[in-house]
Amino acid sequence: MGENAASKNYQNNHHLHSHHQVFDISIDVLPQNGSKCFDDDGRLKRTGTLWTASAHIITAVIGSGVLSLAWAIAQLGWIAGPAVMFLFSFVTYYTSSLLTDCYRTGDPDTGKRNYTYMDAVQSILGGVKVSFCGLVQYIGIFGIAIGYTIASSISMMAIKRSNCFHQSGGQNPCHVSSNPYMIIFGITEILLSQIPDFDQLWWLSIVAAVMSFTYSTIGLGLGIGKVAANGTFKGSLTGISIETVTETEKIWRSFQALGAIAFAYSYSLILIEIQDTIKSPPAESKTMKKAAKISVVVTTTFYMLCGCMGYAAFGDQAPGNLLTGFGFYNPYWLIDIANVAIVIHLVGAYQVFCQPLFAFIEKWANQKWPENYFITKEFKIPVPGCRPYKLNLFRLVWRTIFVLLTTVISMLLPFFNDVVGILGALGFWPLTVYFPVEMYIVQKKIPKWSTRWICLQMLSMACLVISLVAAAGSIAGVVLDLKVYKPFKTSY
Repeated sequence: MGENAASKNYQNNHHLHSHHQVFDISIDVLPQNGSKCFDDDGRLKRTGTLWTASAHIITAVIGSGVLSLAWAIAQLGWIAGPAVMFLFSFVTYYTSSLLTDCYRTGDPDTGKRNYTYMDAVQSILGGVKVSFCGLVQYIGIFGIAIGYTIASSISMMAIKRSNCFHQSGGQNPCHVSSNPYMIIFGITEILLSQIPDFDQLWWLSIVAAVMSFTYSTIGLGLGIGKVAANGTFKGSLTGISIETVTETEKIWRSFQALGAIAFAYSYSLILIEIQDTIKSPPAESKTMKKAAKISVVVTTTFYMLCGCMGYAAFGDQAPGNLLTGFGFYNPYWLIDIANVAIVIHLVGAYQVFCQPLFAFIEKWANQKWPENYFITKEFKIPVPGCRPYKLNLFRLVWRTIFVLLTTVISMLLPFFNDVVGILGALGFWPLTVYFPVEMYIVQKKIPKWSTRWICLQMLSMACLVISLVAAAGSIAGVVLDLKVYKPFKTSY
């Protein structure tokens, strides 16, 4: 991730272009292995533990994805819905445990570290695959940033609407425009995106993890309450009935539901960055495998509860977003608390996802123009009671432009849930399945056409088919939305 202070000096002094050189120079300059302050690669000692890593993963996974699960299960029904969720959680856990073995190239204890997902692909696979990986990863992050902007503005609008509804006793339809809320979110992100480093965000991760539990639990509680009030479990074994939607619509919606569930599990994207914050010994991959297991179990349990209870409460009418689809009018203050929690969580999750992209562009610019004052110079600004803040002009300008761009696109395409479905579907196969499998095969030298190799390739192919089908469903959703489209005019 963003270089730490130790390697920053070297980069400025030696205009380095690769991790190998940072590594070689740090051997000359820094005391090795026995050092209290530095790790074996000359960076400041990592301090992450099993619990911080699990918190990071849970923050990244239990995102806004959890709220559309009731809708997804409603499309698939009581049999296929939970089955598909178990399938995705198994695939995600299995491939992320393959990926943890790719943090170090070669030996799992002393091999060269890969700091980002891209570095791992570069050092293990190399070639054209690196560009493909970078493209998918960074387009995915850009899409997630837009999706989060929209989701948080919808939650802010839901608070405004539920209060207005409450005051007017349900008489006023309360139309609200989403634009001011997107702008508020954008301004907040511009300020937060100036925090320079991923591993300095540990408190943000914990706050976000607490928030995601808050709103998921409220959604779950309201679902259970509604089931109790109805006195029966709604829904059917095969999902939404043909009377409610046409047959073709049902097929497209089922496909889209796969995209929604895939999106809910997409976190292998930042797995290696999270692993890079963990201290060793024991080997980072051991800690990370445990963290992946804890987080997948926690999130799947949660997903099953929220998704199934939401479906049991609403049946075919399950809303696209459990807390803002106006499935619940009362108790309105509880829904407000849940929506506030969603906004706080998304503010944090936005940074957790975007930091790798910020760091990548800054590192690239540093290497391309090492002499450039605008890009490399850091100004120290004293902050009372804290370390001095390092202001970098390039960082200030580039991160601000990025946030502005995501905000403007969100205002243009406010039904981005479908588009996020496309991104979730397309990102799922390459990043969660294809690259981890390919890297693992190279790393463990698995012979071609051996049983293990064939099984891994079959897994990869099956996931590719699921991804394409889910993407097709989401594209159909966008086409339907475009029919009633007015830019900048959304109100709900």
